[in-house]
Amino acid sequence: MNDVEVSVVLPAYNEEDTIERTVSVTLETLAAFLPEDAFEVIVAEDGCADRTPEIATRLAAEDDRVRHIHSDRRLGRGGALEYAFERAEGDTLVYFDTDLATDMSHLEELVESVRSGEYDVATGSRWMPENRADRPAKRGVPSIGYNTLVRTILRSDLKDHQCGFKAFDRQAFEALSPAVQDEHWFWDTELLVKAQRRGFRVKEFAVDWEPKGDSKVDIVRDVFGMGSQILRTWWELSVSPRITRRVSLGAGTALVVVALLLMTQYLNPQTVLNEMAGADPALVGASAVVYALSWPLRGARYRDILQSMGFRERWDFLTGAVFISQTGNLVFPARAGDAVRAYVVKARRSIPYPSGFASLAVERVFDLLTITLLAGVVMMGLAATGSADTLVGAVTGDVAGGDAAASGQTAIAVAAFVGVAAIGAVVAIVASAHSDRNLVRRTVGRLSDDSYADYVAGVVERFVGDVQTVAGDGRSFARVGLASLAIWALDVVTALLVFAAFGYALTPSLVAVGFFAVSVGNLAKVLPLTPGGVGLYEGAFTVIVVPLTPAGIGVATALSVAIVDHAVKNAVTIVGGVTSMAWLNVSLTKAVEESRTAADVEPEATD
Repeated sequence: MNDVEVSVVLPAYNEEDTIERTVSVTLETLAAFLPEDAFEVIVAEDGCADRTPEIATRLAAEDDRVRHIHSDRRLGRGGALEYAFERAEGDTLVYFDTDLATDMSHLEELVESVRSGEYDVATGSRWMPENRADRPAKRGVPSIGYNTLVRTILRSDLKDHQCGFKAFDRQAFEALSPAVQDEHWFWDTELLVKAQRRGFRVKEFAVDWEPKGDSKVDIVRDVFGMGSQILRTWWELSVSPRITRRVSLGAGTALVVVALLLMTQYLNPQTVLNEMAGADPALVGASAVVYALSWPLRGARYRDILQSMGFRERWDFLTGAVFISQTGNLVFPARAGDAVRAYVVKARRSIPYPSGFASLAVERVFDLLTITLLAGVVMMGLAATGSADTLVGAVTGDVAGGDAAASGQTAIAVAAFVGVAAIGAVVAIVASAHSDRNLVRRTVGRLSDDSYADYVAGVVERFVGDVQTVAGDGRSFARVGLASLAIWALDVVTALLVFAAFGYALTPSLVAVGFFAVSVGNLAKVLPLTPGGVGLYEGAFTVIVVPLTPAGIGVATALSVAIVDHAVKNAVTIVGGVTSMAWLNVSLTKAVEESRTAADVEPEATD
């Protein structure tokens, strides 16, 4: 069929009851306005578990105009369409849903809109005033909401983005396809939005549409899947192009400067400098030594995590890799140093990027869990010694009232929520690690029976599986857990020594407040607003310390402690990072540039 002009793809997943009739109607409709040898009908059979492959093979054998393209695994709706379009022969590429919900009388207009060269993309619409689409509320309300979000957030001019009735010029499709990241239900929306952004001619025309079969609002696909993809595309098209390194560094610096300028309206900078000048330099130096001791522990913990995943490396090399990555987080915005670590272990020890990122995710889970457990231990200790009333009084406003108490209450509430969530997540992961049941897929399956749930479950499974490799090994879990406990304990001790350098006795209440201040400060640093979280850590630390310390630590002193504490930790990190870069012969700038390609690493598709 060398003269094929139009290729119609029918995406089919478990369609044994309808596929034969759909193919027959499609052939008959195309033959009414196209020459017999000018079109082909492709059944894009997407890893079916029923008789669809057998039927499609038979139909292809009986009619030369029919082709069957098979995939052994689920590619997703968008993935199956791309796979079939790449193998199609026509210059006009068409697809529509196999349930024939769209009236086939519109097929000629769809095909000819693109085949004539007038448009690059054509799509049917169920939401134009002149159409007659039967939209029951359970279908119509979510559809209206979804299309409104797409038009508002992604600035699309179309009224209906997901009508399964579309055609593309081959050249336009080949230009757009590499830029479309989604492989499932958002695929056609993303393609339409990007076609408009790139200036392709897009036609939307009204179609008569009647729903076939039952439907329901799907939590995973409609809420999680579609919503996250809209936000991802908005970030890609509207935000990411504007975030250059110069803009990011400039914005981060501006935030710090603005914060400092605003601070001068209620706080005399000279007071802060005087407070810092009065700190005991010996104790400040001791705090730096204590913090430095945590770094070999970080390397040893990372070694245990990688070992449980099948990679054996020396702790000293991994300590250097952690040093370099954390230095990258201080120098570059958006926590670019996290990707640097994946690059270092890939470039120097051939550990694959996915494993590098997975090991980092496991490390983060243990960090979060450890913060929560330390908070619980501190609270239990205060209760046992009868000192808890002081802390409770501070939080409830008996000791420090007004806005300060409210800030403390908010911080404690957020910490408690995150802590409970962390414990619940880790308990579930550990339980599933010792179970033969696939708890992730069962949980997602209860929320959704849509095929998009398979994709979401797969993503969650990969992450949970990486944590389970550690959680399933009792010794490895214990080593990583104890190392995390020691690392965070030393982080808190560093801040407490700085408090001591400013002349404060380390009472149980101050120890508890110090832990909360360090924890909330580090949580604030997770937001990639400034390189290294400079300004964010100090602000959060101060907001916690002032209302929660019954000793009456003022804003100037609390800020001074936060500045010195953070400066000590950043100084140790930079010294270790520069030393490690020289030792491992790693250029931080090159590492950041190279690590950006890691996001493009994807598993190969199979037919």
